This record gives sequence, structure tokens and C-alpha cells, in this order.
Amino acid sequence: MDAEVSTFMIQLLQIIWINILLSGDNAVVIALACRGLPPKSRKIGIIAGAGVAIVLRIIFTLLVVSLLAIPWLRLGGSLLLLWIAVKLLTDETDETNVAEAGNVWQAVRIVAIADMVMSLDNVLAIAAVAKDSNVLVIIGLGISIPLIVFGAQLVITMIEKFPWLVWVGGALLGFVAGELIASEPALLPYFGGISEHTMELALGGIGAVFVLVLGYLLKKRGGGDEAANPA
Repeated sequence: MDAEVSTFMIQLLQIIWINILLSGDNAVVIALACRGLPPKSRKIGIIAGAGVAIVLRIIFTLLVVSLLAIPWLRLGGSLLLLWIAVKLLTDETDETNVAEAGNVWQAVRIVAIADMVMSLDNVLAIAAVAKDSNVLVIIGLGISIPLIVFGAQLVITMIEKFPWLVWVGGALLGFVAGELIASEPALLPYFGGISEHTMELALGGIGAVFVLVLGYLLKKRGGGDEAANPA
């Protein structure tokens, strides 16, 4: 029982951390969409927008959790997750073109649509960590999304002060992607009798190293390109 509780808590912390890392752009969208509202309306817009985002994110994640039961989709999802992890380490997002809302309900609509469009990475990563546990999905998202919305500036400041936190998150996503490959039912006959847990650890480690190495090489190449082609 203690082992089950420990596993549950580790998965919950993983969901919260991954969602915070991958939702920085979503928090920016909420702030930008509500920036033109009066102070009182702005607070209502942020809360209402966040509420809609939570509900939609839970629905989408539960849907993806069920879809991952289909053969080969876990493998496809893991490859997409590896790409998301590398993108997290190498990409710089720019959301400054988000429309400014004129009223609360317009702000909520902007936030809801933007969150749906931008949340595939969050949804896939959380579904992979949850491993068929709807309770984990609901609790993890219920905790992390309000943290993102109301603590966005704190999160951004922490990541700017400690850039290595992003690399830890990227490694975690790579590990989750490896675990997802190990749990692919269609591949189990090819593992030569090795237990699924052992394969999860092995492929998870490989996934984490792959993301860190590729992210470092791409980041280094990008820095070199910028130095060679200054604006």
C-alpha cells in the first residue's frame, strides 16, 4: 500500500511539474487576452478563463488516456513526446500577437480557444504519466493549472533564475516517452521476457539522455548560427 501511495505521489508531482513547464505560454495568453480589461473585470476574466481551461484540459486528457489503449498509438505518442521535449529545450515562443479582449466573455473565449490549440503537448505528456489513472489526471490538472495562472510570474522568474529546471523537465519528458514505448502492448513480445518495469527504466533512461543530448546539440548549433549571422 505504501508503495502504491509513493508511486501515486511521484506521478502526481510529475504531472504538476510537466504541466507547469509546458503551460508557460498558456499563462501568457491568459494575461495578454485580459490585459485590456479594467482591473476588476481582468480578475474575473483570468479566473473564468482558467476555469474553462481546466475543464477542457481534463476532458481532452481523459480522451487521450483512452486512445492510448489502441495498439501502436503509445509508440506514436512517445515519438511525439520526444519531439515536444526537444522543442521545450530549443524553442522560444512568442505570443505577443494574441488578441486583446474588449470584455470578460470575449477574454474567456480567446483563452479557451488558445488553450485548446496550444495544449496538445500538455495533454499527451500528462496522459502518458497518468497511465490510465483518471484520478491522477483530474487531481494533477486541478492543482497545476491554478498554479500556472496565478503564479505565472513566479514560475517564469524561477526558470529565468534557474535555467537548468527546464532541462530537468526536458529529461523528465524524455523519460516518460521511453516509459510509454515500454508499455506499448504491440512491442511486448519483442522484449525477450524482460519485465515491463525493467524496460520502462531502461527505455526511460535512454529517452532522457536522447532529449538532453539532442537538445544540447541543437541549442549549440542554433547559437553558432546566430553568431555567424548576426541581425
